[in-house]
Amino acid sequence: MESNEGINKRNLSNSKASYEAKRLFEYICSIYGKNILSGQQESDGKAPADDELDYIKAKTGKLPAIRGLDYINEDYQSINNRSIEWWEKGGIVSICWHWGTPPDGTGYESSKGTIDLEEVLTEGTDLYKGMLAKMDEVAEELKKLQVAGVPILWRPFHEFDGGWFWWGKGGAVQFIKLWRFMYHRYTNYHGLNNLIWVLGYSGEIKDGWYPGTEYVDIAGADTYNPGPQADLYQKVVDIVGEKVPVAFHECGTIPNPDEMLEKNAKWVWFLTWHTIHVKEQNTPGYLSTVYNHEYVITLDKLPNMK
Repeated sequence: MESNEGINKRNLSNSKASYEAKRLFEYICSIYGKNILSGQQESDGKAPADDELDYIKAKTGKLPAIRGLDYINEDYQSINNRSIEWWEKGGIVSICWHWGTPPDGTGYESSKGTIDLEEVLTEGTDLYKGMLAKMDEVAEELKKLQVAGVPILWRPFHEFDGGWFWWGKGGAVQFIKLWRFMYHRYTNYHGLNNLIWVLGYSGEIKDGWYPGTEYVDIAGADTYNPGPQADLYQKVVDIVGEKVPVAFHECGTIPNPDEMLEKNAKWVWFLTWHTIHVKEQNTPGYLSTVYNHEYVITLDKLPNMK
């Protein structure tokens, strides 16, 4: 594989990033191109919170390095509690947010709504006020994780270029404004220094949607198609460059580590989606092969980043 020498010298976009966020990001950069972090998204209420992790442990003897969580149902306290527990256990926390359509939408179906993004981003409008109130509400929850010393792989507005969530339906220009607005609000106004900003493309990988490296720490893409997805990986690299780690931030079938090595698909992590995706799109034997592969980093292989 090509060397990514020098990528570990890249700094986080937020110059005031917390010690823990810096340590985590330095580690991610240091393994990029050399290993892949295993990750698993937990169910959003369709099953008990530990269901997928217990399943993986039973079938492989291992646990993933990354636990994926979602603020989808606004059960912030339970999500935050599991985030803190996972970090204390030595793991890495990823949080996305299926944000219901502003001003007061909640849940997955609401996140697929349609809204006037220009009005949302126009200061003083009712939609702007509603959007800002919810954004600030979540910021307060993220602050609790900051106080607890937990760095977060923060993946808002995922699959933005796919056009199925409200935050992507206004086009690239409005999306970039929205991303930068949240970045400034969270970083400069709320002082959230524990966030590592993850930009998650869909499998579409459309040009013209990149907010800029000064607003992004890690980029990625997702698809539920099988295979190493080397072309998808390269499409992201072509946009963000060689110095930004690139993650496979959602998948069904986990890519085969040997095929990734052969095809030079240097994803820095995979995050398998929950319930049927991990259990039906991956056989128990295949899960065990992946989780016990020398290229794959599991929870027990992570260094102390506290």
